[in-house]
Amino acid sequence: MSLNLPFHYQVFPIPPFSTPIKGTPTAPQNSLTLLFKTIFFLLQRSARGPLTQAKKVKMVCEKKIVDEVSGWLRVFDDGSVDRTWTGPPEVEFMAQPVPPHDNFVEGVAIRDALVSAESGLRVRIYLPEEKATDLDKLPVVLHFHGGGFCISQADWFMYYYIYARLARKARAVIVSVYLPLAPEHRLPEACDVSHSALLWLRSLARGDSREPWLSHNADFNRVFLIGDSSGGNIVHEVAARAGKEDLSPLRLAGAIPIHPGFVRSERSKSEMEKPESPFLTLDMVDKFLSLALPVGSTKDHPITCPMGYGAPSIEDSKLPPFLLCMASEDLIWDTEIEYYEAMKKGKKEVEQLISTGMGHSFYLNKIAVDMDPNTASETEKLILGVSEFISKH
Repeated sequence: MSLNLPFHYQVFPIPPFSTPIKGTPTAPQNSLTLLFKTIFFLLQRSARGPLTQAKKVKMVCEKKIVDEVSGWLRVFDDGSVDRTWTGPPEVEFMAQPVPPHDNFVEGVAIRDALVSAESGLRVRIYLPEEKATDLDKLPVVLHFHGGGFCISQADWFMYYYIYARLARKARAVIVSVYLPLAPEHRLPEACDVSHSALLWLRSLARGDSREPWLSHNADFNRVFLIGDSSGGNIVHEVAARAGKEDLSPLRLAGAIPIHPGFVRSERSKSEMEKPESPFLTLDMVDKFLSLALPVGSTKDHPITCPMGYGAPSIEDSKLPPFLLCMASEDLIWDTEIEYYEAMKKGKKEVEQLISTGMGHSFYLNKIAVDMDPNTASETEKLILGVSEFISKH
């Protein structure tokens, strides 16, 4: 089966569900389970193979790998970091950059903008093609990508294909922030940059700055925050900071954390019992956060545990309406539920959108979305639910 990919992306053949792959279980399984196990197996195989790219890099450079997250990232003894993809080529396209295009492709144009040469702040802007039914101005959705604070970029295909789709469906201008990555840039730097992006939108709303697509098309009275996984943590942090300052004439209308990476130092029941997925394993949780959190901090840090004892009071925080998006098979389901309950207890306006039978960040897995009807259906429901939330605020 071929995947429907834009531009220059090479399409890799994926084994049909009926074809056993050496080393994978052959007992009857439903198609989604087998798909995830196939991808998961490929990731594991790439990490332990005798001639993986990571080992070749190690041999050539004669540097010692002191930490590694399978397929994604290697940290060397001299402090350097290598994010070259060493996983299976069948899934590499999802982590490839999509070049900007000022022309409308499938109803969306994208461009990259340098906000500040001094700080290096950059954003990617998604502009949907005008429709006769559009209002005079479009809401703005400020997006923070995931990756455990350590990997991924705003221009990756996995974000392009889903946020171009959201821009079309929600009739919104999406502004995605290029985030600094740990361990070179530990927290709270990603949150600081994200907050700066919101203040930049405020400067556009006030006319102190100008960006053609936003200045002409954006309704700054309807600005939303959205983030995937660790980007969901940033959503809460930036929303809490925004409540302490005057953003006028910009109005923060809502916040949408999708599968936020809220955890505690102690393993939750869901972490111990729910299945790992291609986009979240316990190894990824532990290693990414050990590389991202301030030195000496634990997972109980306020950015990763905003409902914890060490975090500012949610009840005392001024927060916009929230749409908390969750997946029923997410490893970190329990701590996301704990966050939801803390928001309700703190008398905050918060809704839940639950994707049944899905794992962490399932909607970013283009292979699963294309090949599994249940994943495709839940992705469509997620996009619709987010669009409706934006529409009513």
